[in-house]
Amino acid sequence: MKLGQEEIIVYTDGGCHGNPGVGGWAVIIVDNGKTIKLSGSDPYTTNNKMELIAVIKSLEELVKLDCLNKNITLYTDSQYVKNGITTWINNWKKNNWKTASKQPVKNMDLWLKLDELVGKCTISFCWVKGHSGNELNEACDLLVQEAIKQSKNHNHFVK
Repeated sequence: MKLGQEEIIVYTDGGCHGNPGVGGWAVIIVDNGKTIKLSGSDPYTTNNKMELIAVIKSLEELVKLDCLNKNITLYTDSQYVKNGITTWINNWKKNNWKTASKQPVKNMDLWLKLDELVGKCTISFCWVKGHSGNELNEACDLLVQEAIKQSKNHNHFVK
Protein backbone atom coordinates (compact mmCIF):
# COMPACT_ATOMS: atom_id res chain seq x y z
CA MET A 1 0.00 0.00 0.00
CA LYS A 2 1.25 3.46 -0.88
CA LEU A 3 1.08 5.85 2.06
CA GLY A 4 -1.00 8.98 1.72
CA GLN A 5 -3.28 7.63 -0.99
CA GLU A 6 -7.01 7.17 -0.74
CA GLU A 7 -8.27 3.63 -0.32
CA ILE A 8 -11.02 1.95 -2.26
CA ILE A 9 -12.77 -1.08 -0.80
CA VAL A 10 -14.13 -3.66 -3.24
CA TYR A 11 -16.22 -6.75 -2.56
CA THR A 12 -16.84 -9.30 -5.30
CA ASP A 13 -18.83 -12.50 -5.55
CA GLY A 14 -19.91 -14.98 -8.17
CA GLY A 15 -22.05 -18.07 -8.16
CA CYS A 16 -24.10 -20.55 -10.14
CA HIS A 17 -27.27 -22.57 -9.83
CA GLY A 18 -25.78 -25.80 -11.08
CA ASN A 19 -22.07 -25.90 -11.89
CA PRO A 20 -22.12 -25.40 -14.79
CA GLY A 21 -25.45 -23.64 -14.88
CA VAL A 22 -27.03 -20.20 -14.72
CA GLY A 23 -24.50 -17.89 -13.12
CA GLY A 24 -24.28 -14.42 -11.68
CA TRP A 25 -21.59 -12.03 -10.51
CA ALA A 26 -21.66 -8.92 -8.35
CA VAL A 27 -19.42 -6.08 -7.23
CA ILE A 28 -19.69 -3.48 -4.49
CA ILE A 29 -17.18 -0.63 -4.61
CA VAL A 30 -16.86 1.82 -1.72
CA ASP A 31 -14.88 4.92 -2.64
CA ASN A 32 -14.77 8.00 -0.41
CA GLY A 33 -18.23 7.35 1.02
CA LYS A 34 -19.81 6.57 -2.37
CA THR A 35 -21.06 3.06 -3.10
CA ILE A 36 -21.29 1.53 -6.57
CA LYS A 37 -23.08 -1.77 -7.14
CA LEU A 38 -22.72 -3.79 -10.34
CA SER A 39 -24.02 -7.22 -11.30
CA GLY A 40 -24.64 -9.43 -14.28
CA SER A 41 -25.36 -12.96 -15.33
CA ASP A 42 -24.58 -15.70 -17.80
CA PRO A 43 -27.10 -18.36 -18.82
CA TYR A 44 -24.51 -21.16 -18.83
CA THR A 45 -21.24 -20.82 -16.97
CA THR A 46 -19.27 -22.03 -13.95
CA ASN A 47 -18.87 -20.71 -10.43
CA ASN A 48 -15.16 -20.05 -10.94
CA LYS A 49 -15.80 -18.04 -14.10
CA MET A 50 -18.35 -15.89 -12.30
CA GLU A 51 -15.92 -15.27 -9.42
CA LEU A 52 -13.23 -14.19 -11.90
CA ILE A 53 -15.59 -12.03 -13.95
CA ALA A 54 -16.72 -10.21 -10.80
CA VAL A 55 -13.14 -9.19 -10.03
CA ILE A 56 -12.47 -8.23 -13.66
CA LYS A 57 -15.66 -6.13 -13.81
CA SER A 58 -14.70 -4.35 -10.58
CA LEU A 59 -11.28 -3.38 -11.93
CA GLU A 60 -12.72 -2.37 -15.31
CA GLU A 61 -15.10 -0.04 -13.45
CA LEU A 62 -12.19 1.45 -11.51
CA VAL A 63 -10.40 2.06 -14.83
CA LYS A 64 -13.51 3.93 -16.11
CA LEU A 65 -13.56 6.00 -12.92
CA ASP A 66 -9.80 6.67 -13.22
CA CYS A 67 -9.26 5.20 -9.76
CA LEU A 68 -6.32 2.88 -10.36
CA ASN A 69 -3.96 5.37 -8.71
CA LYS A 70 -5.66 4.72 -5.35
CA ASN A 71 -4.94 1.83 -2.99
CA ILE A 72 -7.46 -0.94 -3.64
CA THR A 73 -8.38 -3.61 -1.11
CA LEU A 74 -10.44 -6.31 -2.77
CA TYR A 75 -12.37 -8.87 -0.74
CA THR A 76 -13.40 -12.17 -2.27
CA ASP A 77 -14.84 -15.33 -0.76
CA SER A 78 -13.14 -17.34 -3.51
CA GLN A 79 -9.88 -19.04 -2.56
CA TYR A 80 -9.59 -19.90 -6.28
CA VAL A 81 -9.43 -16.20 -7.20
CA LYS A 82 -7.28 -15.07 -4.27
CA ASN A 83 -4.73 -17.89 -4.54
CA GLY A 84 -4.80 -17.86 -8.33
CA ILE A 85 -3.93 -14.18 -8.72
CA THR A 86 -1.54 -13.88 -5.77
CA THR A 87 0.34 -17.19 -5.97
CA TRP A 88 -0.52 -19.74 -8.66
CA ILE A 89 -0.32 -17.32 -11.60
CA ASN A 90 3.44 -16.93 -11.17
CA ASN A 91 4.01 -20.65 -11.79
CA TRP A 92 1.42 -20.77 -14.56
CA LYS A 93 3.37 -18.08 -16.41
CA LYS A 94 6.69 -19.86 -15.84
CA ASN A 95 5.15 -23.15 -17.04
CA ASN A 96 3.60 -21.69 -20.21
CA TRP A 97 0.10 -21.64 -18.70
CA LYS A 98 0.18 -25.22 -17.49
CA THR A 99 -0.76 -26.39 -14.01
CA ALA A 100 1.56 -28.36 -11.74
CA SER A 101 0.02 -31.50 -13.26
CA LYS A 102 0.94 -30.23 -16.76
CA GLN A 103 -2.69 -29.54 -17.69
CA PRO A 104 -3.77 -26.31 -19.40
CA VAL A 105 -4.91 -23.65 -16.91
CA LYS A 106 -8.70 -23.41 -16.93
CA ASN A 107 -10.16 -19.97 -17.65
CA MET A 108 -6.83 -18.78 -19.03
CA ASP A 109 -8.49 -15.95 -20.99
CA LEU A 110 -9.95 -14.57 -17.77
CA TRP A 111 -6.69 -14.98 -15.84
CA LEU A 112 -4.84 -13.08 -18.59
CA LYS A 113 -7.35 -10.22 -18.45
CA LEU A 114 -7.23 -10.12 -14.66
CA ASP A 115 -3.42 -10.16 -14.65
CA GLU A 116 -3.37 -7.24 -17.09
CA LEU A 117 -5.72 -5.19 -14.90
CA VAL A 118 -3.90 -6.05 -11.65
CA GLY A 119 -0.65 -4.91 -13.25
CA LYS A 120 -2.09 -1.39 -13.58
CA CYS A 121 -2.92 -0.80 -9.92
CA THR A 122 -1.91 -1.12 -6.28
CA ILE A 123 -4.18 -3.86 -4.98
CA SER A 124 -4.37 -6.16 -1.99
CA PHE A 125 -6.47 -9.31 -2.26
CA CYS A 126 -8.14 -10.50 0.93
CA TRP A 127 -10.15 -13.65 1.46
CA VAL A 128 -13.35 -13.42 3.48
CA LYS A 129 -15.36 -16.46 4.49
CA GLY A 130 -18.62 -16.55 2.55
CA HIS A 131 -21.98 -16.68 4.34
CA SER A 132 -20.35 -15.68 7.63
CA GLY A 133 -22.18 -12.43 8.33
CA ASN A 134 -19.80 -10.01 6.60
CA GLU A 135 -22.23 -7.27 5.56
CA LEU A 136 -20.76 -6.37 2.16
CA ASN A 137 -20.01 -9.99 1.25
CA GLU A 138 -23.61 -10.90 2.07
CA ALA A 139 -24.86 -7.92 0.03
CA CYS A 140 -22.78 -9.12 -2.94
CA ASP A 141 -24.23 -12.61 -2.57
CA LEU A 142 -27.77 -11.17 -2.67
CA LEU A 143 -26.92 -9.29 -5.88
CA VAL A 144 -25.56 -12.53 -7.38
CA GLN A 145 -28.73 -14.43 -6.47
CA GLU A 146 -30.89 -11.64 -7.94
CA ALA A 147 -28.86 -11.64 -11.18
CA ILE A 148 -29.28 -15.42 -11.45
CA LYS A 149 -33.01 -15.15 -10.75
CA GLN A 150 -33.45 -12.44 -13.40
CA SER A 151 -31.45 -14.49 -15.91
CA LYS A 152 -33.57 -17.57 -15.24
CA ASN A 153 -36.79 -15.56 -15.60
CA HIS A 154 -35.58 -13.95 -18.84
CA ASN A 155 -34.40 -17.25 -20.33
CA HIS A 156 -37.61 -18.97 -19.32
CA PHE A 157 -39.54 -16.85 -21.83
CA VAL A 158 -36.98 -16.96 -24.64
CA LYS A 159 -37.76 -19.64 -27.21
